[in-house]
Amino acid sequence: MPLDLVDYENKARKAVKAFWGNRAAAKRKQVKSGKTDQGERAGVTSGKNMDGFMSLILDVIKANGLARAEIHRKRAVLTLPGYFRPTKLWDLLVIHKGELIAAIELKSHVGPSFGNNFNNRTEEAIGTAHDLWTAYREETFGKQPRPFVGWLMLVEDAPESRSPVKDASPHFPVFEEFKGASYLKRYDLLCQKLVQEQLYTTAAVIAAPRTAAKTGDFTELSPMTGLKTFVTSLAGHVAAEAARLG
Repeated sequence: MPLDLVDYENKARKAVKAFWGNRAAAKRKQVKSGKTDQGERAGVTSGKNMDGFMSLILDVIKANGLARAEIHRKRAVLTLPGYFRPTKLWDLLVIHKGELIAAIELKSHVGPSFGNNFNNRTEEAIGTAHDLWTAYREETFGKQPRPFVGWLMLVEDAPESRSPVKDASPHFPVFEEFKGASYLKRYDLLCQKLVQEQLYTTAAVIAAPRTAAKTGDFTELSPMTGLKTFVTSLAGHVAAEAARLG
């Protein structure tokens, strides 16, 4: 049977609209209550900004054979054991017949600050994956095939995220591909390298401006890190596991 990609492009546009709409609504609510967070924090405290992408991922899982799997979204049941630390809280876990099928992280990065936050996101993504795969090697999840491990990032498409960035490395040169790379380009390179090093099954990054609250428009940065690659890879993994486990 062909993979079902669940009309992912239209659903992604709706998810982008919801992302910016939820941020704006959270800000208005805090202003009205008189308890406004500083800077952009007011737009993220609701914790629901990536729910549209979560729904898209759930549709892919259900449409490709695992409608009866245990799909965990609530905080109390999103923890997996680690190797370097006791536990790690994920954004989505899929478990079927006692096996870990998928573990997925959904992240976003909105300006005006991109520098320090990019470094923090990078270190978090690398550390999380390395911890999970080491735990997997030690059979923390039992003897089972490798799960799908996914990382999906939405970055604000803005002049600050698209402008070239300089780096200071006084002792040794940085890799050529990073020289003058914007933060969007750096996220694209990060996702490519996360997959090349087998830290994630698929890592994707899309860019969306604030005006996408009305249009849902978004941009993919490269075929390797595009949303279609993420959705197709997840659908294929789910279909294979559904056929294997029944």
